[in-house]
Amino acid sequence: MTVDLSPLDSVPRLLFEIPLKPLQGQRFQPTGFPGLGAATFQTPAGRCLLVESAQSMANRLELTCWDEARQDLKAELAGLSHVRVLRNGRFLTDTVLEAHRLNSPYLLGGSDKTFFDTLKSKLGGLEEGPVDRRQLAVVLLRYDIGSLLHGVFLAKKELAGGRLRVARALSAFIEADGVDTAPSGGVKNDHVNPSGDTKAGFGNVPFARDEFTAQRITLYVNLDLIQIRGYGLDTMIRDGADGERIIETAVDRPVERLLVLLALYKLRALVEGSLRLRTACDLEVTSSTIVAKVPVGFVLPSLLALTDELRSAIDACAARMESVTEVTFNDVLKKAKKQEGADTEEDAEAADDEDSDHPGA
Repeated sequence: MTVDLSPLDSVPRLLFEIPLKPLQGQRFQPTGFPGLGAATFQTPAGRCLLVESAQSMANRLELTCWDEARQDLKAELAGLSHVRVLRNGRFLTDTVLEAHRLNSPYLLGGSDKTFFDTLKSKLGGLEEGPVDRRQLAVVLLRYDIGSLLHGVFLAKKELAGGRLRVARALSAFIEADGVDTAPSGGVKNDHVNPSGDTKAGFGNVPFARDEFTAQRITLYVNLDLIQIRGYGLDTMIRDGADGERIIETAVDRPVERLLVLLALYKLRALVEGSLRLRTACDLEVTSSTIVAKVPVGFVLPSLLALTDELRSAIDACAARMESVTEVTFNDVLKKAKKQEGADTEEDAEAADDEDSDHPGA
């Protein structure tokens, strides 16, 4: 059955507010930030909490497309454009995995400038004046379609003076309302030398930890349809016989359809997959039917239906995308200077809970 996207034609945004709950028990562990810890905030309704940030959710949505065992896109998504980085002939990373996507130092910062020069050539003419967003979108579609959903900021001055950026079209975050702290703790035991040097990894280390309970946990999702239409990727511009400028839009708008289907696929795969956000934060959706807040009544299609539709949508746009572009990074991986006191177990645990950065607005 064809996925009917016509209800989205007349709205600027597709909005979901999806209720979640802990998979087991009542407690959950939110994201933590360096120097801040849990991000609580006050509203007229009471004490609230940021459970998962937009940056982290972008990463999780991206991973719904990734086959970790094959180190490649899932087979059903073959043909979508992305850039793979090789090191000494072996897989190193990919734009799907990189926090800054095409602006990754492994793509643009290495001594091999082949891809950098290609990108610079394709983006030629944007050095001065207003940025031609359609030209930028055409290049992003060709090399890394995910940038059109999750955003990108090409900060290199050689690329139009570092002015090329696209905000997130697909955003998501998780908040909890009516929260209370649920204190807990434990001890890292050293049965050999309980009084050993803890900075060196020995000894017993008691610790305290704050988890939370909540009246409501909600996954908020926002797909900016106006931004996707604004890319102009289904618009052809040509000169007429009399020199006039002729603008034509494809009736079936294949690229717009591909982007919306891909965003819906990511969301459905996310909520049907594991929502184990961290060790002590394992969530699940409370209902099998997910209905949008805007437009009212739009039901998130099944993963099977979206997968089938994506195949034909990818094929329809195949000529516009380089399915895989390979880049080589064989430079020395230099280590940063270690900060004093930054190697304790407490720091390591905190780092495990931090959000990684991701491009966007």
